[in-house]
Amino acid sequence: MADPRGELAAAVAAVAQEAGALAFARWRTDFDRWEKTPGSPVCEVDLDVDRMLRARLSSLLPDAGWLSEETVDNPDRLRHARVWVVDPIDGTRDYIRGREGWAVSVALVEDGRVVIGVLDAPARGERWQAALGAGATRNGVALHAGDRQVLAGARVPTDALPKVDRHLVAVAKPNSIALRMAMVAADEADLLATLRWGNEWDIAAATLIAAEAGAGVSDALGARLRYNKPDPKAFGVMVTAPGIHAEAIAWIEDRARAALLG
Repeated sequence: MADPRGELAAAVAAVAQEAGALAFARWRTDFDRWEKTPGSPVCEVDLDVDRMLRARLSSLLPDAGWLSEETVDNPDRLRHARVWVVDPIDGTRDYIRGREGWAVSVALVEDGRVVIGVLDAPARGERWQAALGAGATRNGVALHAGDRQVLAGARVPTDALPKVDRHLVAVAKPNSIALRMAMVAADEADLLATLRWGNEWDIAAATLIAAEAGAGVSDALGARLRYNKPDPKAFGVMVTAPGIHAEAIAWIEDRARAALLG
């Protein structure tokens, strides 16, 4: 029997691979870069990849809306049952610095939930893919989150751990938050947590990859993530090995609520 979603996921992965190749060809070359706002870098390659993705993905699903980090938001997307949620280069800071921790991130959202998620990270030789109910893969190999049952000793992709979190273990951190979330899916990390308002395009594809690998996925307070909202943001993200998700939410709750009120 035909699998329309699986066929579409493969087509999306091919588009993301093409976008990744475009970005990779210009990586570590001379291109314009600037800051949209202080601390938020962008470069001309972001915009070129964004335009290419919009053209290719819109040809796959002409009826789908569009939400991207590098496109001015249009509330018209709210009228669409299906919406592409895209970050043309997630981890732009690593891209600009010639480091490998960046990826093209493409998600298809249907009625508020992600049904297809793809990350293409050509500098790392990685292609991640997931479809709702069909599992997640990296380079064609099925992914399974780890089986850790206690928070102490959990591996966290970070540059450094504050004293309050010294019961955790720091592991190497790519700049791309999507790739850090995918590390949990691949059992290369046990925990990824943020305590700030973030954008849907940063997390959409990776949350499906993590969830389809069996990881626990929520916002910072443990609530289900929804997409294509009028204000396309979420308060934090929590991606963990399934056995420690509840403990991780309890561990972070006071800080999360303080950050939310602050």
